[in-house]
Amino acid sequence: MIRIELDEPTLTRTRIATSPLWEAKCSLYLLERYRDEAPWPYTGWARHAWRVLAEQPATAPVRIYTRTGPWYPDFLGPVPPSASPTIEEELAALRATPAEVIAEQVPRYHDPDDLPEWLRPFVTDRQATLDRLADGLQAYWDAALAPWWPAMRAALDEEVLHRARALAADGPDALLADLHERVRWERPVLTLVKPSDRAFRAVDQRLLLIPLIFSRGALTHSTDHPEIIAVSYQARGSALLAEGRPAPAAAEPGTDRLAVLVGRGRAQVLRALARPATTAGLAATLGLAPSTVSEHLAALLSAGVVHRRRVGRRVLYSLEPAGLALVTLIGAGTAAASA
Repeated sequence: MIRIELDEPTLTRTRIATSPLWEAKCSLYLLERYRDEAPWPYTGWARHAWRVLAEQPATAPVRIYTRTGPWYPDFLGPVPPSASPTIEEELAALRATPAEVIAEQVPRYHDPDDLPEWLRPFVTDRQATLDRLADGLQAYWDAALAPWWPAMRAALDEEVLHRARALAADGPDALLADLHERVRWERPVLTLVKPSDRAFRAVDQRLLLIPLIFSRGALTHSTDHPEIIAVSYQARGSALLAEGRPAPAAAEPGTDRLAVLVGRGRAQVLRALARPATTAGLAATLGLAPSTVSEHLAALLSAGVVHRRRVGRRVLYSLEPAGLALVTLIGAGTAAASA
């Protein structure tokens, strides 16, 4: 178990961020953990990623994450520099890791006079080694993760919005209590259910929660930053990685009153908007082309049953009261008719 004691100032400063870099490193943990066959929904993606690692020499530096063991300096997986950084921004921060940060963190994990072979170059040839690692991560990202990132990004946006609303409405206690089955909150201790056994105490810091599609690879945490304690957890939406994922089954003719009224595709979109979503997120969830989802959303916007709002660089759609009434009152007839 990893036990992190949070004082009140740290708890009240709880925030949420996404991290492409943490996704990349946790995806590598997943590949290492399931070398023969990754579980659903990662199976097809993992086969592709193993081919990338085998066939593209530029990705070789990323294998360092499979050699570090469970404990390593956090400069190899720094906390995100903003709430929603790009992979390029995170890799730029990795490249710019100061020598003093490495010098401070390394002794917490290894005897400076007896460093493991994989770690020594970060001390003896810092900039060149950081650059090689960042280049390897970029090559791995481009080939193994970038094709899936738009759908992943949409799912993560929805996760962050959902959690941020819960944090604002009910406070950090309620948020942490419902975070994940392997994350337990018994004030003032946040417990990560892992085979390792360590304890930390956060005093006057900030708790940063990082939802990950690839958290199945590892439930990770970062404690070396002087101001931030970061903890990852499994985000909803990993099913988007599944190969051959079928589109949602159609209702039997004549039983779906909402589909009869607005059309099957628009009915699917309305029901999916029970939680706010982006166009890409809806497309990934429903198995529809983004252009098709955009057409349905445009019609639903014109009808006044959904609305949209910009959150950073993305646009989220959600139900208007009229749309909620359609789904609740008319959509409820589906279950009754088919019961």
